[in-house]
Amino acid sequence: MSFWAVTFLEYWKRKMATLAHHWDCMDFHEEEERPRPEFAAMAPAMEQNPVTGVKEPYFPEKARLSRMLTGSMVIVIMLCVVMIFLVTVIMYRGIISVMMFHTGSPVLRNIANISSSVVNLGLILLMGQVYTALAEQLTKWEMHRTQTEYEDAFTFKVFIFQFVNFYSSPFYVAFFKGRFVGYPTNYGTLFGMRNEDCGSGGCLIELAEQLFIIMVGKQLISNVQEFIIPKVKAWRQKRAMDKVRGGKASHEPRRWEEDYQLVQCEGLFEEYLEMVLQFGFITIFVAAFPLAPLFALLNNWVEVRLDAHKFVCEYRRPVAERVQNIGVWFNILEALSHMSVIANAFLIAFTSDFLPRLLYQYKFDYDLRGYVNFTLAYAPVNYTVHPMCRYKAFRDDNGNYTLIYWELLAVRLGFIIAFEHVVFFVLRAIDWMVPDIPESLELKIKRERYLAKQALAENQEALLVSRGRGATPGVSSICGLTRRHKLTTPHTMPSLKVI
Repeated sequence: MSFWAVTFLEYWKRKMATLAHHWDCMDFHEEEERPRPEFAAMAPAMEQNPVTGVKEPYFPEKARLSRMLTGSMVIVIMLCVVMIFLVTVIMYRGIISVMMFHTGSPVLRNIANISSSVVNLGLILLMGQVYTALAEQLTKWEMHRTQTEYEDAFTFKVFIFQFVNFYSSPFYVAFFKGRFVGYPTNYGTLFGMRNEDCGSGGCLIELAEQLFIIMVGKQLISNVQEFIIPKVKAWRQKRAMDKVRGGKASHEPRRWEEDYQLVQCEGLFEEYLEMVLQFGFITIFVAAFPLAPLFALLNNWVEVRLDAHKFVCEYRRPVAERVQNIGVWFNILEALSHMSVIANAFLIAFTSDFLPRLLYQYKFDYDLRGYVNFTLAYAPVNYTVHPMCRYKAFRDDNGNYTLIYWELLAVRLGFIIAFEHVVFFVLRAIDWMVPDIPESLELKIKRERYLAKQALAENQEALLVSRGRGATPGVSSICGLTRRHKLTTPHTMPSLKVI
């Protein structure tokens, strides 16, 4: 999955370069952008832009930095609220598990785990809506000059929160649950309650169950919302328009009037966010839930049709904006692809039984006879009257770690280092082998630059000849120059305009 993620991103760079050239956005920079209307309306002063030399609305950089720092503090507070909700869900799961344990029914115990996952998903969706509105207000308050800066800041805020919101619970199950349980006569506690331990199947199974609920449940809810919400908005919009007209139309509605009754397009932010979160789930936790890519494929097959219907039939045509690439989203995807290597290395080393089995096969028995007994420790003598009370750990009768534990820890750390170095080396090799711009496109760009330079040189020569004759060059010289070199590409035309 790590190799696929990096290969996907490398070929997406090539696709971005092709689209940017096709739409004449390769040389587009933020300095060329005009200030946002909201920024222009709220800016306290006017100053000259050092790049363009034009007077523009201005907001002091020092004041913007102080506002961004304050916004960062608010984000930290909200992230702490998310962690408090996570601890609350953990305590809820512990209380429900104790109650279900007294019933003696294993089915009810499984229902307790599933209900806690459903409660966690509900809190995730609720907090996501609240935080998106808060992040929008904070980003407006920070007074970013251009639309690109505004969207990058807003995207980063929302993603940081959604990352903690969606990924905190899987990370807890994968890397922290069952690590601080202690041992009989010396159990670890949290607020007076014993720390959670993994079930008999291990934390990997619980992580797979939770990912299944998140992948299927969240995506199902999102698809239902994308189908119903535009319909409801369109119905309300039409009802409001009928109320304004008084319910009577003087003539047959024209095409533009029908288009105006459609719902205003709110942009592609939610679509990008959904895809990026899905990308993280199928790369970071794929070792625990290998079916995640399959569910993502099925979801995207439905999603692309729903989005097509929504943007073509339910929304007004959006106003196009010039951008060079997808902005900060690509940096987030690259960060997730690198994080997936580290997360899967720790997942295989510490959460799965892959390395303990490998060590047992190497030291004791290749056929794994006696492996379960190898992973169990004896409880201290004074813990219970039962002489054969055992628990899963590599400890001696006094609760101290055995030599096998330290050998296994060394094997795990060695595996993580070797795994990361090998995978990152291959990823860098893929990055080096796949050029960011296709060769055919690169040749086309070089050809266009060459023709532009030739046009500039010949036009300057024509200007000098015209001045020598005492004449002023007109539009006909440029038109003739254009016909001679057949400069029909979009990249050469701006050069002629400057001339």
